[in-house]
Amino acid sequence: METFIIPDLNSIKEGAKRIKPFIHKTPVFTCKTFNDMFGGEIYFKCENFQKIGAFKIRGATNAVFSLSEEEVKQGVATHSSGNHAQALALAARNRGIPAWVVMPENSKKVKIEAVKNYGANVILCKPTLKDREKTLGKVIEDTAAVFIHPYNNMKVIEGQATAALEFLKETGRLDIIMTPVGGGGLLSGTALCTHYLSPSTTVTGTEPALADDAFRSFRDSVIYPPNTPLSVADGLLTSLGENTFRIIKQHVHNIVTVSEESIISSMKLIWERMKIIVEPSSSVPFAAIMEKKVDIKGKKAGIILSGGNVDLNHLPWVKDEELLTGA
Repeated sequence: METFIIPDLNSIKEGAKRIKPFIHKTPVFTCKTFNDMFGGEIYFKCENFQKIGAFKIRGATNAVFSLSEEEVKQGVATHSSGNHAQALALAARNRGIPAWVVMPENSKKVKIEAVKNYGANVILCKPTLKDREKTLGKVIEDTAAVFIHPYNNMKVIEGQATAALEFLKETGRLDIIMTPVGGGGLLSGTALCTHYLSPSTTVTGTEPALADDAFRSFRDSVIYPPNTPLSVADGLLTSLGENTFRIIKQHVHNIVTVSEESIISSMKLIWERMKIIVEPSSSVPFAAIMEKKVDIKGKKAGIILSGGNVDLNHLPWVKDEELLTGA
């Protein structure tokens, strides 16, 4: 078990310096239409423009480059079906070390190919957490690679916190800062950085109602596993880790849930009005504003858009037959 040492502000700043050569400093956008609609100022930190198309490269890079030369001799390993798989593969390539990524056999082919293209060794397994962990255990036993958890790793959390570090530096004090929450790496990192730099800011996590384990965990002070979630926001279907949960309980003010209809509507509205591509998980915080779960009237609100990796052949507001026929 990893020792629970919460990153302080200096370590977050050191992490920012460590990863700077390998990531983008993503832009902050505003939209007058949205400000007029909701009566406040909304600032969007666009991690959809980040390398690998998501914030995950921050945490993976910080974790990989924090390891000593002795520790990385045998490379790194993880299990992931999504953005962390690509992030770790690229971070390992940037450090010049091997990476092994265990992926469920039902992962999207484009994601498997992307991980391979970054140079990682992909090992497929049955699509259950038990099989993922068992397969990863065998990989680590065979290779002696270092396991980099997708979110329940302090160096990963520290790396994710650098998005908020940039965000607050550019925007100044925010009344509210919002992120989506799945495993909690982005939310816990954001909460830590906001606590250090802008303690009066309200930190809000946002989650699909159909995958509300973080909401229930936060409410009841116990970690609940996901209950067969089926949300369109497929990046948010994991449960909190012990490390992320402890930070969230201490520094997050609330977690709210939103409907599938609102997630899709908010994603479509961001595409239409801001002319940028975001994935469903990214649109969850804005959906919370649309549903009036978070009131921003007269306030200055920040949203971290977590990523923009979308299957353009399966847009959530387009039926497959319409896409094929051009109807």
